[in-house]
Amino acid sequence: MIALIQRVKHAKVEVDNQVTGEIGPGILVLLGIEKDDTQEKVKRLSQKVLNYRIFSDQAGKMNLNVQQIKGQLLVVSQFTLVADTQSGNRPSFSCAAPPALGKQLYEAFVQSCLSKGIDCQTGEFAADMQVSLLNDGPVTFQLKV
Repeated sequence: MIALIQRVKHAKVEVDNQVTGEIGPGILVLLGIEKDDTQEKVKRLSQKVLNYRIFSDQAGKMNLNVQQIKGQLLVVSQFTLVADTQSGNRPSFSCAAPPALGKQLYEAFVQSCLSKGIDCQTGEFAADMQVSLLNDGPVTFQLKV
């Protein structure tokens, strides 16, 4: 399970020209789910995202997490994160979770974040989405469990 996280000033996702999720300051989470991922990995990754210190304290050091700044999350499913790009000129998605498992674990990730009291907005699983954001920094990290 992979999360590409970006510290943002704001972000939104649209499906068919309709906004499905929109946040102010917080984290845009692009979530890739692999076929061997489990509920335990969901729990570990959601805890890591919520506790990852990527926001500046008063001294300008990245010492605060999204909960401490009362930020928001925008979680967008992105199976292309799990692509195998080691050979050839076309990515292989053989490591990606099948759609049913991917959707189940994506929804579990969102629920895990919501259960911690964080405002968590979403895209639409398996939809053609347009994501816009203002990356703050830029600050971007890849987290994998």
